[in-house]
Amino acid sequence: MSSSEVDTVSPAGEAEVVKLSLDVKVEKPSACERHVKVSVSADDVKRYLKDAFDDLGPKAEVPGFRAGRAPRKLVEARFRDQIADQVKGKLLMDSMTQISEDHDFSAISEPDFNFSAVDLPTDGPMSFEFNIEVRPEFDLPEWKGLKIERLVHEYTEDEVTQHLNKLLARYATQVESTEPIQMGDLVACEMHFQKDGACLAHFNETLEVREVLSLSDTKVENFGELMVGKNIGDEAKTTVTISADAENETLRGVTLDLSIHIVGVQTRKLPDLNEGFLDRIGGFASVDELRAEVKKELDRQLSYQQQRQVRQQITSTLTVAANWDLPPAMLRRQARRELERAVMELQSSGFGNDMIKAYANQLQQNAMAETARALKEHFILERIAEDQSIDAEPQDYDNEIRLLAEQSDESPRKVRARLEKRGLMDTLRNQIIERKVIDVITKSAEFTDKPYTPPKNDITAVDFAVSGHEHAIPDAAHADVPVTPGSPELPKA
Repeated sequence: MSSSEVDTVSPAGEAEVVKLSLDVKVEKPSACERHVKVSVSADDVKRYLKDAFDDLGPKAEVPGFRAGRAPRKLVEARFRDQIADQVKGKLLMDSMTQISEDHDFSAISEPDFNFSAVDLPTDGPMSFEFNIEVRPEFDLPEWKGLKIERLVHEYTEDEVTQHLNKLLARYATQVESTEPIQMGDLVACEMHFQKDGACLAHFNETLEVREVLSLSDTKVENFGELMVGKNIGDEAKTTVTISADAENETLRGVTLDLSIHIVGVQTRKLPDLNEGFLDRIGGFASVDELRAEVKKELDRQLSYQQQRQVRQQITSTLTVAANWDLPPAMLRRQARRELERAVMELQSSGFGNDMIKAYANQLQQNAMAETARALKEHFILERIAEDQSIDAEPQDYDNEIRLLAEQSDESPRKVRARLEKRGLMDTLRNQIIERKVIDVITKSAEFTDKPYTPPKNDITAVDFAVSGHEHAIPDAAHADVPVTPGSPELPKA
């Protein structure tokens, strides 16, 4: 250990780390923001520089001298810039480590500072500053004994059949049609979005005809009404309004003219559920076994809706006093993480690509409000987790990854590798912990049952932003599996 880290030796003979002499000033622009100014003492700067040159001296190669034999002042002059960057980086790293230990920021993001703007002085202290987003300070609300409604529903055979037909749609044969368009048909169309006669965006897509067409930053509320009864070659016109939370500021809240030109129509012919087909799609021995698997998926989706509704009731109660000012810039930075968390939770709950895309588009269309709500929930649930010593265990990660793997028809190892590569393991950890906290809260809650009516599958969703910034939905589809537009995954045996 270098002398920059060691100053004294303990009675037991162990080296003691010398703390940096830091002058730290913390400003609070808002409940969730901290602006930190740091000054590292001149003595510490000198000590780190001395250690760096001490390490370099025996290895320094200077023309005219054998390695390690050049005079100290010559080495310092020749390698000053190289060593300065090295020392600056080490001082910053050690300073940030010490600050995080001495100041409990409860950070929700990495510190934001400009490395290149920090200078290592030839004499005097080194100063730098950074911004960091943190969890706000608040008193923990009472969470025991809440009164909560619980959704209950028993799926009928007709509902199982309807869901099975949706799942079988991916295996359907597409048949060209010249008949007037009906709900559920596949329509190849060219869509043009215009403002004052100028085309701002267009895309060509084959879409399933449902009541609503959802895009990343807007929706066509009357899509089904526009399409039903039309024929190839017809054109439909309407208007759409860009979301107030769209990435493109100049188009937020702007109303555009939309023209939809129909270039093709297909109907679906579902496959026969014969022995060969049942075996091919998952080794099912009978139609009854397939239906039982479909029922399990519906029950899993019901469980998600139950948990979601319970969570909403709990958090709406706990966040009544959470009137913190959440800066818009912070909400926009956190919006992507919330989208990834929501998609991951829907995947592990057995929802198909169409439902995931529709929900993801809804989040993006209302990004600021949805992210603010999710952050307030997270802050409070995280505090309860700390208070109750709740954390994610290795088995929790394994279970979540297994569910994601089953839904995507991939190996758990491949799913884990993808999550780690994209830096989503922390998002998965938050999801696990929040669910555990909700479970703890519900154990002490008083429940009353409330009948639940499953929502209609009346939205076709497309990952396209009219305003010009395409915000891909993470892992909502799998490129190696050809899927009919709008069709969910078929459960595996």
